[in-house]
Amino acid sequence: MLVVSLGGSPSLRSRSGVLLDRSKHWLQGQGVEVVTFNVRDFPAEDLLHARFDSPQVIDLIQFVEKADGLIVSTPVYKASFSGALKTLLDLLPERALANKVVLPVATGGSIAHMLAVDYALKPVLAALKAQEMLQGIFADDSQIAYGEGGAPAQLVPALEDRLLGALAEFHSAMTRRPQPVDPRLLNESLLSARWGI
Repeated sequence: MLVVSLGGSPSLRSRSGVLLDRSKHWLQGQGVEVVTFNVRDFPAEDLLHARFDSPQVIDLIQFVEKADGLIVSTPVYKASFSGALKTLLDLLPERALANKVVLPVATGGSIAHMLAVDYALKPVLAALKAQEMLQGIFADDSQIAYGEGGAPAQLVPALEDRLLGALAEFHSAMTRRPQPVDPRLLNESLLSARWGI
């Protein structure tokens, strides 16, 4: 299985990035290959000028095409997800998430931003034709404490439990999802079939 992990924070130090990193390590422990992209790694000019032919954008599109699932993690700014993430998602093809399982993750300053996942992020992911969109995770900043002196960040137990539950559901959904049929195989089957009336 292959998962694309997409970070929407423009900052190097990010609570949404902490959740994405935890998710990556858990999935790798289940034998899942995880490829990580962060909006801050894309040239700003490519995003602002919608350069569909950017090598980094093409690389992302190719990995998304091969992926079984996608985890999107973003901070919430002013009641919506990261604008840089929206700009990057706009560069994906119209049906980029067809046949994919998607887990949205967001962090914000308070629980007042919780609905940003359902009312801002999920509609964009649905427009990209996600096959199965999971409930998602929202964490307020007080639930994630940065470690001192390079120590790993700490999650409050309730958040840790919700994240692990969501990841287990995500993994299970990818395992049971129907595999797309290769159109060439379907055409060969139709051509070689015996037809009767």
